[in-house]
Amino acid sequence: MATDDLLTTPIFARHEALGARIVPFAGYALPVQYPDGILAEHRHTRQAASLFDVSHMGQATLAGPDHETTARALEACVPADILGLAPGRQRYTQLLNEQGGIIDDLMVSRSADPSSEGRLYLVVNAARKEVDFRHLALNLPAAVRLVPHPGRALLALQGPLAVEVIARFAPALREQPFMGLASARIGDIEVSATRSGYTGEDGFELSVVADRAAALWDLLLNEPEVKPAGLGARDSLRLEAGLCLYGHDINEETSPVEAGLAWSIQKRRREEGGFPGHRRILSELQNGTLRKRVGILPQGRTPAREGTAIHDSKGELVGEVTSGGFGPTVNGPIAMGYVVSDCARVGTPLGLDVRGKTIAGTVVPLPFVAHSYRR
Repeated sequence: MATDDLLTTPIFARHEALGARIVPFAGYALPVQYPDGILAEHRHTRQAASLFDVSHMGQATLAGPDHETTARALEACVPADILGLAPGRQRYTQLLNEQGGIIDDLMVSRSADPSSEGRLYLVVNAARKEVDFRHLALNLPAAVRLVPHPGRALLALQGPLAVEVIARFAPALREQPFMGLASARIGDIEVSATRSGYTGEDGFELSVVADRAAALWDLLLNEPEVKPAGLGARDSLRLEAGLCLYGHDINEETSPVEAGLAWSIQKRRREEGGFPGHRRILSELQNGTLRKRVGILPQGRTPAREGTAIHDSKGELVGEVTSGGFGPTVNGPIAMGYVVSDCARVGTPLGLDVRGKTIAGTVVPLPFVAHSYRR
């Protein structure tokens, strides 16, 4: 594939050498799969450990004079309790517009290093990073500045054996809690490690300076449990885990409540408000929403893809699929979508319009595959 008009990550040459199929994604040339195929990569992640190059994601730091100033500056843009974020911890949240719609979802971390007091580390979606950074820069007070990190790469080691692999190099990371942040050395390479990911499995995301990223990739991929995985497996894994993909399951019209993300709005923010769209969101928390994101299990073997119309038992249009495909672990088609709240109860029968035919489906709990995070 021609990549002249696309950006590449510091690992790009490694992907080519491994025989990856390269596709355009968010302005980057990225591997969608390697020769073993998406199904094998998905299953290997569930059984052992896979290494993903996610260096296309946006990384940045918010820097202010102290934690309270920086946290309150970010809280003016997101609904999470950032002030209460403890040192060495990470939190999931969303950038919101004034209508309570989601500009992007992101991860926010606070270092335990006293020298980093007043700094928050952000990871945002690749397709939205320019929008996010512009939005933040326009809404931050003078005392807090946004510092993007285009010179850093990001690798994700995911799967039940990821901790065994990482502990060979950095034994202290074995005891790192889920959503914890720590500095570590992998070989002679300095990394910032969070115990998190986008697969539903235990694992680590490793931020590293770009010129050491390929060396880190080689070091981890040399371990017997580890194989490379691409965008295809990353998508099927996150779908089974019931995780939202920006631009599909969430967008600038979607509120965190109707998206099933109310758990990410902590008690203090619910009581105090003060974030964009708080009137809508607090009302939805109290009174419910007109529609809800649900898991859907189609009958048979035919997947219901994004855009599939959803009908109730009477044939009335009640929603639309936002993510759908084959779940290798489930061994069948799975989907997520929005339906009117009256049809969101688990067990509700639905009709899915797939290529001119109606396929029966049922509302089921999310996730489709239980999360295996370290608790």
